[in-house]
Amino acid sequence: MVLSIGYGRFAAAVNSLLVTILLCLSLLCTSATAHAQSTPVKLAILGDSLAAGYGVKPGQSVPARLEAALKAQGRNVTVINHGVSGDTTAGGLDRVDWMLADKPDIVMVELGANDALRGLDPVAAERNLDAIIAKLKTAGVTVWLAGMLAPRNFGPEYAQQFDGLYKRLAEKYNVPLYPFFLDGVAQDVALNQADGLHPNPKGVDIIVERLLPFVTKNLDDYAASVRRPARP
Repeated sequence: MVLSIGYGRFAAAVNSLLVTILLCLSLLCTSATAHAQSTPVKLAILGDSLAAGYGVKPGQSVPARLEAALKAQGRNVTVINHGVSGDTTAGGLDRVDWMLADKPDIVMVELGANDALRGLDPVAAERNLDAIIAKLKTAGVTVWLAGMLAPRNFGPEYAQQFDGLYKRLAEKYNVPLYPFFLDGVAQDVALNQADGLHPNPKGVDIIVERLLPFVTKNLDDYAASVRRPARP
């Protein structure tokens, strides 16, 4: 009887200790997650007019609306707009060093639409994007890739070659790929400006809404993989 009581007390003490340990571990994990989310992150979008915000006010561009959506979630993320209207993949490659002066932690590469609209060689576009990604990775920057689809008026062979280059590059460099930057907006008259190519403010909101889960998931992955003090 005495042994039974002693065993019961011992078991209770062990259970209490285990609960305490689990609570401590939970608090440590919560603290680490909170720290990761509070650490400032610079996300730059290297792109063309779709990033630059052609035809809309500065506060209505994709980078501006994306930053607002992230801050609404309590995320300490600054989204830097490195979009230049009319830029091709070649133009983007020329600007990489200039963009790196902002010291971004992450760069989303959104280029290729103008290459496709002009019917430029997909091989050259792929080569330029390859060089951009390689350069960013050499600089120690995390890279995300935003895909684009070619206009169908250049024929199925051109479309197949162009559309597939983003997946090939994403697999080659093991970078996250958002398949189509204009998902949910392309060819919708109500969501585009009169030229049928550039999103209006409503279209921008759709792009950000569709893009947000991709961005938040990869921000969480970034925070989990990077443990370093915030920049001074």
